[in-house]
Amino acid sequence: MNIIITGTSSGIGAELVKRYKKQGHNIFEISRRSEKYPCDVSDFDKLRTIIKEIVNENEIDMVIANAGISYPHSTDFMNFDDFKNTIDVNFISVHALLENIVPQMKQNKRGKIVIISSLAGFVASPTSLAYSASKRALNSYAEALRNQLDPFNIKVINIQPGFIETEMTKKNRFKMPFLMNLEEGVDKVEYAIAKNKKEYAFPFVFATAVKTLSIMPNGIKDYILKNWIKN
Repeated sequence: MNIIITGTSSGIGAELVKRYKKQGHNIFEISRRSEKYPCDVSDFDKLRTIIKEIVNENEIDMVIANAGISYPHSTDFMNFDDFKNTIDVNFISVHALLENIVPQMKQNKRGKIVIISSLAGFVASPTSLAYSASKRALNSYAEALRNQLDPFNIKVINIQPGFIETEMTKKNRFKMPFLMNLEEGVDKVEYAIAKNKKEYAFPFVFATAVKTLSIMPNGIKDYILKNWIKN
């Protein structure tokens, strides 16, 4: 398969590249540290140009929108530049990435689009304003895209991990519940992709707790979130 993956410098993206290359697939790695396709995905013009060049010369079987950033958790009101950067990288870049891929997949009537979201998209943490907002937006985007592209036999897979040991989570200064090591986390990601899961949230116990919290009355949910901040 020809596979495009963003955010391949480290963490989930780098591990996926390693695994898919070992399986014999052709990988197009897009990241700030990529040797062949260096790009910050928030540079939308550059990203769209790179993808257009790749698509013009290759038929893409799968794309994995994995690039993401997070700033340290804080109860301070976030400055605009950091907020915008988070939304640009985590959310808007996904549409820029797919702009030239989706038409090709529709023409071929096949393909797989994988979006790496987060459990943070279910409950908006007051300490990660932009990150939670970007991931909730991704969940809505994936749902809409899945149903839009279903008539063309294009699978859209929305993966919503909890905490996984990566460079991004190393910055967190709090105890992360149900923290998974990288290999275990990517095992789950790879499984969801192979099984064409429409949505796949994990680890199970943490995902169940978060989803339950998300549907609680606002008064109860707010009480829990405010006490979590204090602790």
